[in-house]
Amino acid sequence: MEHIRFNPIHTPPAAPVKKQIKQSGFADKLQQVIDGELKFSRHANERLTARNIEITPDQWQRVTDKVNEADSKGVKDSLVLLEQAALIVSIKNRTVVTAMDKKDLNDQIFTDIDGTIILE
Repeated sequence: MEHIRFNPIHTPPAAPVKKQIKQSGFADKLQQVIDGELKFSRHANERLTARNIEITPDQWQRVTDKVNEADSKGVKDSLVLLEQAALIVSIKNRTVVTAMDKKDLNDQIFTDIDGTIILE
């Protein structure tokens, strides 16, 4: 009878497979934060149009600067009061969620806001 020699081969365990993170989504989000770019939700755009609220480029730059400052202080959702309007801004999403005319602010209650920016 022949003798069969058996020499087991020891292979190191395979390295765990790392999940691939979609780079474009993260890269886009990162660039948006770096740029400090704010965008309007569809709802906010509709409100601005329906209520004839206009925000000048200068005002918009002031809002953007203050939103960046609020973000650095840990604010997540903010009420932004302008001379002619009030905006609700999701700072963490860099999005104006809704807008209303300043004259419609009487008797309003704003909830889930952890910061207020006054730019009058």
